[in-house]
Amino acid sequence: MEINNKNKESRLNEFIRDPIKSLWKLSLPMMFGMSIQAIYMIIDTAFVGRMIGGSALASLGYVFPFIFILMGITFGLGSGATTVIAQFIGANDKKNADNASEHTILLGLLLSIIIIIIGFNYGDRFLKMQGADNNTILMALDYFHIMVGGSIFMVLSIFFRSIMSGVGEVMFPMIVMGIGTIINIILDPILIYHYQIAGAALATIISQALVTIIFIYFLFFRKQSYITFNLKSFKYNYILIQKIFRLGLPASLSMIIMSMGLMLFNGILGSTQAVAAYQTAGRIEHFFFLPIISIATSLVTLVGMFYGANRMDLVNKIVKYGISRGICIALSFSLFFFFFTDNFIPMFIDDVQIIKLTILYFKIMAFAYPFITIGMTSSRVMQGLGHANPMFILTLFRVVIISASLAWYFVIILEKPVYYAWIGTLISCVLTSLISILWLQKIIRGSLKST
Repeated sequence: MEINNKNKESRLNEFIRDPIKSLWKLSLPMMFGMSIQAIYMIIDTAFVGRMIGGSALASLGYVFPFIFILMGITFGLGSGATTVIAQFIGANDKKNADNASEHTILLGLLLSIIIIIIGFNYGDRFLKMQGADNNTILMALDYFHIMVGGSIFMVLSIFFRSIMSGVGEVMFPMIVMGIGTIINIILDPILIYHYQIAGAALATIISQALVTIIFIYFLFFRKQSYITFNLKSFKYNYILIQKIFRLGLPASLSMIIMSMGLMLFNGILGSTQAVAAYQTAGRIEHFFFLPIISIATSLVTLVGMFYGANRMDLVNKIVKYGISRGICIALSFSLFFFFFTDNFIPMFIDDVQIIKLTILYFKIMAFAYPFITIGMTSSRVMQGLGHANPMFILTLFRVVIISASLAWYFVIILEKPVYYAWIGTLISCVLTSLISILWLQKIIRGSLKST
């Protein structure tokens, strides 16, 4: 597995020559790698649901908010690192790009230690907060403790990928992540058969450990990257850490808010069947959103580089193109979910009640997907421009202030069926998308005036 030698040079000039082609060169490999991971999540759901049962799916639903927090903090700080590195490269400052990458690895190690300490000491309390019964808690803890214990591999693999995204290199990390996912898929049924739900966690951790080892080998020993790691001469730079946190922490906090929203929803939904339906729908939904996620993530790199190079004309061009294409993709998925959900949901679950609730979720949320796309891409673009706070504020507004509040009002106060919770989510997505696009336009106008 080799990285082309030309990647050891900055890709800035290539991106400037053809921004639209560059967007797809970044997005498509990322989409492919993420698709393999998402396919694993769907297969994992099917294995757990059919080999163990609906109670196991529910236990995953109660664990998922914590894992989402873990991943959210990691992806958030990772995206901050991506932005910082991309802006340094845009300004032709390789020394600081290298240094920022080294600080990112340090952050990954410290974050892993914190996650392990908190997870093992407060995991059971976290599950009880969501209203899980004792049997579900015991099953969930089997999965939870293994995931927490191996969190260092998940964190570092994400940070390595974030570093390479800042450089504009996406093919290599996606190939590596794809290899890890294939290993995960192979191990899943074997380990689930022997160790039940703990086997699903073991398969994930083993595969992520292998991914981390591959990244370390190629980046530290083969040195196949534009970024150079020289940990022997590493010097701590508070300014770099501050910049990564300034750009990444709001994104992390936004993911934490989303996790809190999941916890609130689990409590509002109440029944095991409803939580299992919500969990199943989320995993399937994630797979279909991968093209949009890939475009939004690629925009962080391109916008960061163009902004660093003082090319706001290219920022405008690529933002309009990226958002419009994302909306087109979202509309096609909306039509698919609305008309064909009934046909494929029974492939994953054999519980009739869970199937009905999952189908209802997709019928309602199909109308939300274009608006989710606008909000997601706008937030990422603002982050690439060095404005990370809007992502946090918009997420807080969408998830807690509107969505969770409406769900609580409909289901708890008015005693409406659980699908009313998802109507509340639809309303929140529409309102947030309108605010996000107006906010983005304001930031771009301000950036144009300052250039």
